[in-house]
Amino acid sequence: MALFEDERTPKNGRHIKGVSCDVKNCIYHTEYDQCTADRIAVGPSYASSCSDTVCATFVPKNTV
Repeated sequence: MALFEDERTPKNGRHIKGVSCDVKNCIYHTEYDQCTADRIAVGPSYASSCSDTVCATFVPKNTV
């Protein structure tokens, strides 16, 4: 499910400093494992460990 209206439009090569992403099939992923989304959302709020979290900004490359 989409979180942000503009999430299907990656920025023009800009990335979020300090954010590393290994998800190669996300439209925001760069060849240098950077994220080009305007912003990211991570949740859910009840997470108690790293394995409980997800990137809600993720959009598969094959959906655009």
